[in-house]
Amino acid sequence: MEADLSGFNIDAPRWDQRTFLGRVKHFLNITDPRTVFVSERELDWAKVMVEKSRMGVVPPGTQVEQLLYAKKLYDSAFHPDTGEKMNVIGRMSFQLPGGMIITGFMLQFYRTMPAVIFWQWVNQSFNALVNYTNRNAASPTSKAPPLVGRWVPFAAVAAANCVNIPMMRQQELIKGICVKDRNENEIGHSRRAAAIGITQVVISRITMAAPGMSKMGNTMWICLLFVFIQKVKVLHAPLQVMLSGCFELPVSYLEPKLQDTIKAKYGELEPYVYFNKGL
Repeated sequence: MEADLSGFNIDAPRWDQRTFLGRVKHFLNITDPRTVFVSERELDWAKVMVEKSRMGVVPPGTQVEQLLYAKKLYDSAFHPDTGEKMNVIGRMSFQLPGGMIITGFMLQFYRTMPAVIFWQWVNQSFNALVNYTNRNAASPTSKAPPLVGRWVPFAAVAAANCVNIPMMRQQELIKGICVKDRNENEIGHSRRAAAIGITQVVISRITMAAPGMSKMGNTMWICLLFVFIQKVKVLHAPLQVMLSGCFELPVSYLEPKLQDTIKAKYGELEPYVYFNKGL
């Protein structure tokens, strides 16, 4: 018996989208990882069926279940704005298997720095591809004002530094770094000093990247910075410390236990400790 498709709307949600469970079923349906393995021929069939259903000219004998399955494949593989077939890796239906594979490799290959860097690069590339594939294609990607666009690469570098520097130096945050007195004698280890040092390194890396990546000439940047520093003399001493490899830190900033150790050994004669903050 032929199904009556006269009142069928293929774009209507299959489940009630006013309920949480209905929305869950809808997105589980279109992100089903099994659709990744569907052949190109079947995907093209699904697109044809969806387009014909929208025009109300489906072939005789077509069942509702066939149209629902075609819509599932169409939503999983074709961009909702352009109708173009998306690359397999960028599809949301590939998120589960793709994420599992990359996460597995990241957890397995972490013992060497090159392996960590490579798999972090793979992970970020995968995320970038997914974000680009599923962008709102109804709006051009160059919509942002030129002034904003100029700062996009710099913002990316700044964000990367905020993540990878603390991650690569996490052992310093966990175990602390060596602090010394003015005569280079080791006093102990401080996690607070590590946190302060790493923060300074992140700031310095971002500052160094600013002239080249902000599209502002290096000479102009240096001139502006020089004029600002000349006017604000209170920054002279802190800036000298920030630019040096060894950082000076008041004893009062250290952990209470380490403060007690220093006071027991030096009394109040050692107001500062020194450590290598890294570059």
